[in-house]
Amino acid sequence: MTTIVVSLGHEVIARSIEVTEVAAVTSRERPDVALVGLGDSSDHALDLIGEIVRQAACPVIALLETDDHAFVTEAAKRGVFAYITSAEADQLQDSLAIVLRRFAEFQNLEGAFGRRALIERAKGILMERHAIDENHAFEMLRAHARSSNRKLTTIADAIVDGHRLLPRDPDAAGPTV
Repeated sequence: MTTIVVSLGHEVIARSIEVTEVAAVTSRERPDVALVGLGDSSDHALDLIGEIVRQAACPVIALLETDDHAFVTEAAKRGVFAYITSAEADQLQDSLAIVLRRFAEFQNLEGAFGRRALIERAKGILMERHAIDENHAFEMLRAHARSSNRKLTTIADAIVDGHRLLPRDPDAAGPTV
């Protein structure tokens, strides 16, 4: 399989790796995709898949010599993006293209959820501090973002990051000098 990967213009960064080395290797090498072969131990392959996915380093394609439904089911639970059973270059290239596109979509969606959660936290802080409803809190965020010519998420991040430094009750801050 290594020969096919290289013939398609890709670089192989590790042919055999221990689960304990995955984080360091993926952090250092920043691969676009990981190909995990079943090899001698399905448990080792499943552990590799789980660790790569947990690190969110890159998408994973499982390479199987034959259909192994039990392995595929367990790999899916651990976050594998695809599996292939053929050693044909065309099938591998097609799988790589699909997986890379789906992983990019996944990262965009994950980012959108993260931005949404950040804005929701900032709204909650504003609601508590100003005794206002959710709509008013969002309008405050949006108005401040517009007036300061900054992104809504930048303002929300500043609120979430700095709210613990500010007193809950303005009278609790003590006298101003």
